[in-house]
Amino acid sequence: MGLFTTRSRRTGATGGKSKELSERLRQKLPARFVAVGEALAAGTDAHAACAVVGRDLARDGIDLSEALHDLRSTFALVAASEPDFESTRALGIAWSDETLGYLHEVSCENPLTGLATLAHVRGRLAEIQRGAESRGHRGELGYALVVVDVPLLSSGDREARFGSALVMAQVASQVRLVFEGEESIGEASPSRLLVVAERSEHLGTRVSTLRDLLVEATPADCVVRVWIEGLPTSPSATSTLLDELART
Repeated sequence: MGLFTTRSRRTGATGGKSKELSERLRQKLPARFVAVGEALAAGTDAHAACAVVGRDLARDGIDLSEALHDLRSTFALVAASEPDFESTRALGIAWSDETLGYLHEVSCENPLTGLATLAHVRGRLAEIQRGAESRGHRGELGYALVVVDVPLLSSGDREARFGSALVMAQVASQVRLVFEGEESIGEASPSRLLVVAERSEHLGTRVSTLRDLLVEATPADCVVRVWIEGLPTSPSATSTLLDELART
């Protein structure tokens, strides 16, 4: 018998009748799969329950192989059959989406654009604030955010978003030409870029130079905005500011 079974075969295994899951059988089911077992016992599709289980297992760090093994055990115990394709697909997609979301949240860099993630920018600013506080200069951070906004790229379908990411990679390369030192360059959103830069007498000139460079790196009908954003001194206010800048 293959990994996947058809709906008709699964329905035949349960007799096509709705029934409750016995307590004895409930105890035998893998952890988190009781809802899937209940759906199977009731003779209904288990897709929604599988999606919920997939997300929960990913959050707990359970690998996909173990999740699929437990799904197979649940079907065998309750329906005496292999998992159907749609249930397996629902679990797999939910597990993958949750895992990719987590990896993007904690990763230091977007692999397509080469930009640091917003989580990394948050960490860098927290580091700066801790350093200023330890030196007794809590109100004088000596840093600012340079914000690069490309409004034309804030919407579109999947293909358009991919094209936008390529444009942002070009934008990032121009930013690196201007801020070639130890500045942190990251994404606030798919269409907005942040630079954590030291405040100096040359910062305004560098921003002006960047504006000129970006004219060649962005679509002709796109008006790129670049500005300097002052940094709050408290971590909570900084977090609020980043949340605002992440909205497009």
